[in-house]
This record gives sequence, structure tokens and C-alpha cells, in this order.
Amino acid sequence: MTAANAPVWILTLDCEDRPGIVAAVSGFLAERDGFILDSQQYADLDSGRFFMRVEFKAAGAPFETGQLREAFAPVAARFGLEWALAEAEAKPRVLIAVSKGSHCLNDLLHRWKTGGLGVEIAGVVSNHDTLRDLTEWHGLPFDLLPEGKDAQEAAILSRVDETGADYLILARYMQILSTNLSEQLAGRCINIHHSFLPSFKGARPYHRAHDRGVKLIGATAHFVTSDLDEGPIIEQAVERVDHRASVDDMIRIGRDIEAQVLARAVQWVGARRVFLNGHRTIVFR
Repeated sequence: MTAANAPVWILTLDCEDRPGIVAAVSGFLAERDGFILDSQQYADLDSGRFFMRVEFKAAGAPFETGQLREAFAPVAARFGLEWALAEAEAKPRVLIAVSKGSHCLNDLLHRWKTGGLGVEIAGVVSNHDTLRDLTEWHGLPFDLLPEGKDAQEAAILSRVDETGADYLILARYMQILSTNLSEQLAGRCINIHHSFLPSFKGARPYHRAHDRGVKLIGATAHFVTSDLDEGPIIEQAVERVDHRASVDDMIRIGRDIEAQVLARAVQWVGARRVFLNGHRTIVFR
């Protein structure tokens, strides 16, 4: 194995901020002949929390993940770290939930099929059978959820457990999750929403935006909480429109932005670049 194709590890951590954290992490790696490829850190003065993400590989003899974790545990205990260590090739698994709209799902499946998404898709669940053919054409299992909100949410949780999914991605799943499901998947469920918030919540947002003559349309990817559409924001994007844009123009532009924003959020989560920080996120791009 050459240095160029040696395995890469990703260490992520957050903790109460204090001096010496960066020195301890870099010293730990230096003692073991670790070669740092990328390191990003951020001290949030408002919350008093420190966040860090390090990519590294072995400059000498290859590492063993279990041994690295065992060796790093005393460092983590000394600084009270919440941390994770994983091989970069061990991609997080996601389960995707959809309804009838295909634009976000189609984009995610294409990126996954071509190796550009950075996660493993465990399958797709839906409250409609509309997107079964698209899903199965990509070689993925499709599960039609049962009737009734409680039964649907129980089935979603069951599929999350069965597939070992790290995240549930709501790719235009047009159902409001219950407080119970939102809490059970806290920090593990990502939604995509038109960013006409809070002015244009609810149904037919593009029609209402057109009536108001908006000049910016866009989308927001965020973690789901029990407060509808109020979860920590991961990514947003907008595009300018003017008086010439019809409702259909806005829908087309909005769908493109939704697909792009959701894909970026999933990619960053897959690369372990997203940290929860209270009602906000830290995203190391």
C-alpha cells in the first residue's frame, strides 16, 4: 500500500472550550506518526463550545481503528470530549422518505449512483407508490408505508433500525412528523423546505410568493425538531427572480434549488462536517 492510497480517518469532537485541545489532538497524532491532511476548528464564544474535525492517515505503519479509539479515550476523558473516530471509507447510511415529488429523490439517487453523494443509501420509504419504479431502477429497496400516521411512523422507525441507517432524509416527504418521532430521531433527520419562511408557510407557497411579487426564492435544509420548520439550518441557497417569472417558473427554479441544497447537506453530513450547536449548526466546508 502506497502513501497515496493509505486509509484516511476522520476525528470529530466538540466540548467546552479550554486551552490545550488542539495541542493534545495534534500531539496524539504526532506521537503515532499520524499525517494530518485537513484540520478545521471553531470556538463559539457565545456558547463556550469548541468544535474540531481532523482528517489524517498513517505516515508509517497502518492504524487499526479499534486501537486508535482505545488510545484516544484518555485524551477525550481529560477534556470532556464528545467525539467520534471513523474511517473515511465507512460512509454513513441514510434512509430516504418521499411522497410524490421526484426532483430531490432523483437528484440524490443520481449522485449516489455516480459516487458523488458520500453516503450509502439503505432504501426509500414513501406514503405513495409513485416513485417505486425510479427507486428500484437504481437497485434500491422501496417500501410503501401503511395507512395512518402512527402506523407510518412506526414503519419508518422499524426501517431505520433494520437498515442501520444513521440518518433519515426527508426528500419532500409531505407529512408532518410527530413530536415523538422528531425526538427519537433528534440530530438524525434532515428535511428540505422552500425558504419562504416564515412568510409563506403551508400549502402552495410558490403561488402565494408570486402573488406577493417576491424577488428571491430558495430552499433550506435543516435538522427536524418538534417545532415545525424551526430546526437547526444546515444549508440554504437563493436565486433572484423578477416580475416576469410565472408560478411555473418559480416552481421549476425552486425545485432545482431544493435538490441542490439537500444534496449539499447530505454530502456534508456524509463527510462528517456538520455539528449541532444548540439551535444552530457548525459546518466545516
